[in-house]
Order: sequence, then structure tokens, then C-alpha cells
Amino acid sequence: MAKKAKDTEMSDKLPLIKKFNLKNFLMINLGLLLLAVGIYFFKAPNGFATGGVSGIGIILGRLFPNFYILDFHITQSVYVLVINVALLIAGYIILGAECGIMTVYCSLMFSLENMIFDILVPAEFLANFTHTPLLSLVYAVLLTGIGSALIFRCNASSGGTDIVALILKKYTSLNVGTALLVTDLLIASSTFIIYDIPTGMFSLLGLFAKVFVIDDILDSMNMCKAFTIITTKAKEIDEFIMHELHHGATMYKAEGVYTGEGKQIIVTVCKRTEALKLRKRVKAIDPGAFMIITKTSEIMGKGFRDPEQV
Repeated sequence: MAKKAKDTEMSDKLPLIKKFNLKNFLMINLGLLLLAVGIYFFKAPNGFATGGVSGIGIILGRLFPNFYILDFHITQSVYVLVINVALLIAGYIILGAECGIMTVYCSLMFSLENMIFDILVPAEFLANFTHTPLLSLVYAVLLTGIGSALIFRCNASSGGTDIVALILKKYTSLNVGTALLVTDLLIASSTFIIYDIPTGMFSLLGLFAKVFVIDDILDSMNMCKAFTIITTKAKEIDEFIMHELHHGATMYKAEGVYTGEGKQIIVTVCKRTEALKLRKRVKAIDPGAFMIITKTSEIMGKGFRDPEQV
């Protein structure tokens, strides 16, 4: 009985183990690096506090620029680390298992990368990134947007205010997305007072741009093509889809309104890299085939997105 219980426990853990593959791990670390570069080199030097823990760290770094503890300089990156650790502890106490291993890893790794930049990057070199605020904002939004999208695509989180969102979700009926947006707005708006009006305007612009950039990048990463193919040679096309592209398809019978000719309609989806192959093969098999090809970024099912991850 003990062996059976142990086997059952291991079988329950296997799906979780499979999710942490090398590709996802490397993608998460690339996302964290881009996130850290965007914040340390472009956001922090210009005072672009566009929300989140990094925004709070930038503001505290401005308010207390010469704060030391036992000859150790407390910089923006140190504030970020302290806040992230505090939120992780609160998340573990309040949320337990919901505050997952990858959230802890991402939160700490992001904070440590900022601190490494603090040690390795000379102040004179960092000053090179502050001369053109608009250009700095563009790079800050792009780098942090791409980094965040890579992390989100692997169903991970960089921690920080995401933990606050989970806590709010557990204990209140507040719309978490709205609550986080209001928090980010308050952080970005505070730069009008702590820095100046241009910095505040840049921060608000960066906040709104970040939302759209992350959504667009995620949609682009998940982009697939949906095919509706009207043909008289469905069998050959189906064989190509199943045996060459390794996808499924749905077929149903139809009739041409003008000709009265019997036809078949094939509905399938494939990745962007496969779409050109399918289009060429359909034209080769049936030059008279009618195809409707649309873009889609929300496909759930076998071979695409797992519905349980949504």
C-alpha cells in the first residue's frame, strides 16, 4: 500500500516536472536579463518609474540617494531586492503554494541581476544612457516589454506586485487588473513631484506604452494561422496535414451554390512557419482550391496551448 501511495504521488508530480524544461528555463532567464537591462540602464537613470517594485525602487533611490548602512550604499537595486524579498515572505505566509517556485526564482534573480549591474557598471558608462530621454524611454519600454512577455509566455512571473495581486484576489472582490493599474498610476504620477513634470509625463507615457507592447509581443509570439480550405481533393490535403505537419483537421461536406458541385471544407490551424508550406502544397494538389487564411493568437487544445494554463 505504501509503495502504491508513493507511485501515485510521483505520477501527480510528473506533469509539474515536465513543465520545467530547458527551453522555458532559458527563455525565462533571457526575459529576466532584458527586464534588468531595461530598468537599470534606461529607466532608473532617467527616473522613469512606470509602476511595479522597480518603480518604487527608483523613487526610493531618488528620495534617499546617499543612504548607507554600515558603509554599504543602499541603491535602487538594493531597495528592489528588499521589497521583493518582503513580498515573497508575505506571499509564502498568506498564499502558500500559490506563490510558486518560479515566482521566487524570477523575483530573486531579477533583483540580483540589478545588484550585479550596480557592482560592474561604472557610473560614467551609465551616464551615456541619459542624454536623450525619449530614446531611453523607447528602449526601456521595448526591453522590459519583451522581457516580461518572454516570462509570461512560460507561465512564470517576476513576482513583485503580482504577489500583491494574488493576495488581493484571495481576500477581496476587487478587480485585480484595475487595482494594479491604479497602483502603477500612483507610482508613475508621484514622479511629477519627486522628479519634475517632463519625467512624470515620460513615466505615464511609458506605463501605458508598456501595457500595449506586452500584449502585442505576446500575441506575436503566440501567432498561428487558421485555414479554411474549400476543395475537391480533401484526402490528399488531409494526408499532408496529418503526416507532414503533424496536425489534425476537421472536414465536412459542402456544395457550391453557383455550380452545385460537391466539395469538402477542411478547417485546420498551424504555426506561422508551417503556413507557407501548407499554402503551397494545397495549391499544388488542387490549383482551384479556395483558401481563407486568418491570423489567431488564441488556440487551445492538443499541440497548442493547454487550456489549464489559461
